[in-house]
Amino acid sequence: MDVNFQKELDKKMNAWRDGDVHPSLLLHSCCAPCSSYCISYLADVFDITLYFYNPNITEKSEYDHRLAELVRLVKEMPLPRKVLIEPAPWDPERFFEMSKGLEDAPERGARCVKCYGLRLGETAKAADRVGTEFFATTLTLSPLKDAKVINAVGERLSGHTEAAYLATDFKKKGGYQRSIELSREYGLYRQNYCGCLYSRKENRD
Repeated sequence: MDVNFQKELDKKMNAWRDGDVHPSLLLHSCCAPCSSYCISYLADVFDITLYFYNPNITEKSEYDHRLAELVRLVKEMPLPRKVLIEPAPWDPERFFEMSKGLEDAPERGARCVKCYGLRLGETAKAADRVGTEFFATTLTLSPLKDAKVINAVGERLSGHTEAAYLATDFKKKGGYQRSIELSREYGLYRQNYCGCLYSRKENRD
C-alpha cells in the first residue's frame, strides 16, 4: 500500500500546532518557485533554514540567479516565522563526478536518483552541522519527480545523521499549482529545466 506522504505530514503538523511545538528544519531548496509554496505551507510550524545546495546547476550565472531569487523571495514574502538561508558554494565538479557514465540516462532515471542522493546527502550533513531536528527537500513539489523515490533516498540517509528525514509530497493538495501562482505574484524567475546541462538539452530539443 502506497503511503500518502502529504497526509501523514499534515497529521504531524497538526499535532505540533496543537502542542505549540516548533521543530527546526533544514529544507533543501532547489529554487525560489518551488520554495515559495513549501515555506508558505511549513513556516507557521517549523523554524526553517533553507539550504541552497545544487551542484547540478552547471552554469555559474544560473546558480547565482536562482540563489538571488530565493533571497529576494524570503525578504518579500510575509511569513509567520523567520526563515533563514544557508547558501552552499557553487560546486559543479561534484555533479560531473557523480554523473560519469550516466550522461545519456533519461530524466527521472539513474542519474537523477544519484543526484537526489548527492543533494540530500549534503543536506543531511548540513542539518547536523546547523543542529536542526529535521531535514527535507523542496524537490517533491515537482510533478516531474517521484516523491516516493526521493523520500526513500532521504529515509536511507537519515540512518546516518542525528536529524530525522521529513517525508513530503508537496505537489499534493494543489501545491504545485500554488507555487505557480506565487511565482506570478512575486515575479519569480521560473527556469524550464532542473539545472544540469543534460536536463537543459532535453527540454530544448
